[in-house]
Amino acid sequence: MSLEHLWAGWRSGYVSSVGSPGPAPVGDEHPAPLDDPDHCVFCRIAASGPPTAGNGVLWVGRHVLAVLNAYPYSCGHLMVVPLRHVRSVGELTEEEGNELWSGLRRGVTALEASFCPEGINLGANLGQAAGAGIPRHLHLHAVPRWVGDTNFMTAVAGVRVLPETLEDTWQRLHGAWPASPAG
Repeated sequence: MSLEHLWAGWRSGYVSSVGSPGPAPVGDEHPAPLDDPDHCVFCRIAASGPPTAGNGVLWVGRHVLAVLNAYPYSCGHLMVVPLRHVRSVGELTEEEGNELWSGLRRGVTALEASFCPEGINLGANLGQAAGAGIPRHLHLHAVPRWVGDTNFMTAVAGVRVLPETLEDTWQRLHGAWPASPAG
């Protein structure tokens, strides 16, 4: 089967204007300006205090924090987020970028120690078109995976089955979080 292309050049104007400064497009779920930290869930989490099971924060560094995903793909799904409200990788300072990567390494170390996954998906969805649920604040994902960890519930029923609570997951990961950056 060959891939066919449908050219729709008239769509270029719309695609290049979506997400640009100015009024929000009709139906936008985020009517506040896209760079407004007062309307950002990650900025609220960063201001929520020290790590607790209640706020889901696992670790706070000088420039980034790690937090559980409140809507995980699987148990242990965590995110590493800059404390400063930035949209893109290019906005990070050298120190923020280094600590973002260090935080992700620490997260992987904690996942491996506490969940013994057979694999880990790492990723970033940069922008709404790339699938970012929160496109206004850069964040990286770490999702532990196991062979055969998929089932029909997600594909057919639109339901995820998670075998433990977020509080239990927080306890496991927070307890396994490395005290210093992973080698």
